[in-house]
Amino acid sequence: MRGQSMLLSYCTNVHPAEDLDGVIAQLERYAGPVRRAAGLDTLGVGLWLPATLAHRLDESTADRQRLRTVLAEQGLTVHTLNAFPYGGFHAEVVKLAVYTPTWADPARADYTLACARVLADLLPEGVAGSISTLPLGWRDGWTADHDALATAALSRVATELRRLPRTVRLAVEPEPGCILDTVDDVVDWLAARTDLIDPEHVGICLDTCHLATSFADPVQAVRRIRDAGLRVVKVQASAALQVDDPADPVARAAVARFAEPRYLHQTREQGPEGVLRVDDLPEALDTLPATGPWRVHVHVPLHARPAAPLSATTEVLRTAVGAVARTPHGDEAHLDVETYTWAVLPDDLAARAESDLVAGIAAELRWAVTHLLPADLWSADRPTRPLADLPTRPLADSPADLPGSPPQVPEAPADTRSVRRSA
Repeated sequence: MRGQSMLLSYCTNVHPAEDLDGVIAQLERYAGPVRRAAGLDTLGVGLWLPATLAHRLDESTADRQRLRTVLAEQGLTVHTLNAFPYGGFHAEVVKLAVYTPTWADPARADYTLACARVLADLLPEGVAGSISTLPLGWRDGWTADHDALATAALSRVATELRRLPRTVRLAVEPEPGCILDTVDDVVDWLAARTDLIDPEHVGICLDTCHLATSFADPVQAVRRIRDAGLRVVKVQASAALQVDDPADPVARAAVARFAEPRYLHQTREQGPEGVLRVDDLPEALDTLPATGPWRVHVHVPLHARPAAPLSATTEVLRTAVGAVARTPHGDEAHLDVETYTWAVLPDDLAARAESDLVAGIAAELRWAVTHLLPADLWSADRPTRPLADLPTRPLADSPADLPGSPPQVPEAPADTRSVRRSA
């Protein structure tokens, strides 16, 4: 066992920069101040590198050195990248565009390998790297020929990852509405191809907002990954929006405030015969029967609950992290706080000013240190304790210790030596 907890970071896809000058500016204006506000000696940043920048850094030793220098000056390290969005992630309308190019397009593999080579050069000594990627593509129009092309592309990437001088793993991230919609989908797809796609270098990114939106049981989902001989390479720490009674006019009005034009907000309803699925929140409000609870793909800040009657699936996140912690490679997984929605949330949750965004991300990180990395999730009997022993609480019974608003966020512990950071 290498340590007592996962490496912690926050994902920079919350920032709109798409060139090197912009990324450096965001590190100086946001990431460095976030580290100081969170009270951390060092902070991991899960860099989002758009394709044009990834290729530039891959080709330029001088540019990588420039980036490395700024990271060191700000007390930041890089052990994980987000290579899901190819570019334009802060366009006025993103929606389905975020799922292109698919894994059937050679541009996707080329981009991913550029990210891998850059990450291998930026990694701290003795640390493995991870890269999250999309679950093949959006479901519409996907054919057997596309599937064969995607299999070949991921096989090629796995082969190239084995040749890198540092360990870098790819993490396929299931998302509602995609070809690999759920954890079960990605497990089935990868497990059927282990002769072509090396499971030592390609595993799963467990986005806990996506997991909760699908109404999956987090313990069962992690067990499926483990039993298939796959690993959770990365956990994207995130929470979805919960609507217990979507037929209630007050609840409908409250959730309607989260509909916005930039991102897709897939919505699921838990029905008596299974989960009902629609691709965006306005469609849910128009078409779902509202006879069972809803979960909505909106990344809610970890430390802040939406106002009643809405809630957040924070306990799914905690249970999932605890389940991953007890898998054979749980302490090697990366924990990346990914709330990219700050600018599009309703006013009572949003952070649009620079100082508000720094304070909000720092509060999320302090919450993560307190609630996702404590000893009770990382017991010494991790290799032998059955996953079934982990508690799974319903959302309505979220524990009282989860803070309900930013002022209630606990400060980072005075002694944080037991918290594994990215130094």
